[in-house]
Amino acid sequence: MEGLDKRAPFAATGGVIPPEFRNIKTPCYILDEKALIKNAELLGKVAKRTGCKMLLAQKAFSNYDCYGFFEPYLAGTEASGLFEARLGAEEMPGKEVHVFCAGYRADEFEELLQYADHIVFNSPSQLLRFGLRAKEAGKSVGLRINPECSTQEGHEIYDPCAPGSRMGTTRKQWDEAIGKNPELLDLLDGLHFHTLCEQDSDDLEITLVSVKKHFGDLASQVKWINFGGGHHITRPGYDIERLERCIQTAKNDWNVEVYLEPGEAWALNAGFFLTSVLDVLKNRETQIAIVDASAACHMPDVLEMPYRPPLLGTEEMEEEGITVRLGGPTCLSGDVIGDYKFRQIPQYGDLLMFGDMAIYTTCKNNTFNGMPLPDIWLRRADNTMLRLTEFGYADFKGRLGR
Repeated sequence: MEGLDKRAPFAATGGVIPPEFRNIKTPCYILDEKALIKNAELLGKVAKRTGCKMLLAQKAFSNYDCYGFFEPYLAGTEASGLFEARLGAEEMPGKEVHVFCAGYRADEFEELLQYADHIVFNSPSQLLRFGLRAKEAGKSVGLRINPECSTQEGHEIYDPCAPGSRMGTTRKQWDEAIGKNPELLDLLDGLHFHTLCEQDSDDLEITLVSVKKHFGDLASQVKWINFGGGHHITRPGYDIERLERCIQTAKNDWNVEVYLEPGEAWALNAGFFLTSVLDVLKNRETQIAIVDASAACHMPDVLEMPYRPPLLGTEEMEEEGITVRLGGPTCLSGDVIGDYKFRQIPQYGDLLMFGDMAIYTTCKNNTFNGMPLPDIWLRRADNTMLRLTEFGYADFKGRLGR
């Protein structure tokens, strides 16, 4: 794979595997300090120009050693439950902690109140059950709404507005609930919606039309609106001007404070995953390379979404070259990362590098099949390397018993 790879996922390394990556044990994740800060600066500029507040959705990126890179530019963190809320509170003291969960547990709620500043409920019944206690504790209370506006294609598993979705409250559900319990309105400080996944601001604009149609009257009665996540703001070509118009329109129409909680945008194209070739074989016409990385264990979105992660040096040969299927070492037959075009068949010991691997990887991997968790490294701004984690057998065994 000679030559420079000019795609965005590899811009931080100049389109090559840099020398400092070559002596690290694989598989491993590498986070890039300069790329993380570049993303944070862009998001900070949007917040400054519009007056909105940016949050880090920890579900996508939870590597708290890097939170300091984001701190000057964000208002706080977003959490999906107790542990993420605690992480945000502990690792970003003084910043806001926002929590949304589809269903809160009664035996955890009091502890959650110790960490959370904003608590968003998924349904009127959850709002009725826990909302007053949250208000009494001085928390800002919100309701997740479902504007019933689906703008996604190709990854239904991440579509919160699909028919029958468990995410958010539809207008019909709200009207029925408020008819029975009119006191619900007095509990609300804000509204939250999350309808996007790796999308541009034109889809946000479409969503806001539906929000106005179904919930415009309610929006004008609250203090804040949270646009949720899925905004690919730091992706090359993203329409930032349209995003800023959407924010200003919401602020002007409803006189509210606007929050955004991107996850991927903070760490987009700011991480890499190194893997080594363990074996090369051929089954009929299919050329196969077994690597020490597992799609099932180390990059689960490859199978869930599904998608094919970018591999350094393979883009320019889509119509030529040798097709090689990269698969992991687990016993799962479908543990396949994808088919890629190579100039020549990879050899035992070859080092391969995947791009855009900071998001939904380190916070989502697992030890199925006894697969070791990959170490996590930080490439500092001066190109020196810092190991953030070192996993071993104890991390695998400790999850399974005493």
